[in-house]
Amino acid sequence: MNKKIKAKLFIFTGPSGVGKGTILNDFFKKINDNNSTKITYSISYTTRLPRDGEIDGVHYFFVDEKKFNNLIKNDAFLEYAQYSGNYYGTNKNFVQNKINDNISVLLEIELQGALKVMKKCPDAVSIFITPPSFEELEKRLRNRHTETEEAILKRLECAKIELSNIDKFKYVIENDSVDCAVSKLTEIFNREVADV
Repeated sequence: MNKKIKAKLFIFTGPSGVGKGTILNDFFKKINDNNSTKITYSISYTTRLPRDGEIDGVHYFFVDEKKFNNLIKNDAFLEYAQYSGNYYGTNKNFVQNKINDNISVLLEIELQGALKVMKKCPDAVSIFITPPSFEELEKRLRNRHTETEEAILKRLECAKIELSNIDKFKYVIENDSVDCAVSKLTEIFNREVADV
């Protein structure tokens, strides 16, 4: 007998450099092997420039501030926020259409956006990823070699605020090992979508 699946909105957040992208890449590979499970990733809009290897429409929709402001005026976002000098936003229609089609949606968003969505969508499943330590987080940020010293320090200041909010989330996963974090995320997902 097949279990019924109930589509849900998943909110996935944590400080910059904690490994969210790596966890999600492995999670989606693992989950897509199971054809009865339906979940998709919501691609955010951002005004920041692409990093090496990032593709428009795959990793983000990269837009300028004028286009982003037009989307705000047209009420296109479920949430939007400014983070480290750039804007990020979640397309409202995309999320609603997928949920209506019984496909769960995962939002990888920063803290401000996560708290806004949690307020608007109290049934959303909120997940916070933490580093093993603050020192490890700083090491990971520096090892990316993608940002200036000023940007790294800004992200570390943001991380302190983000880490002080973990009690607002339903689940907390420590990313001490990617495999363990992916297993925990998969368990949470399977538990939450099982319609019992």
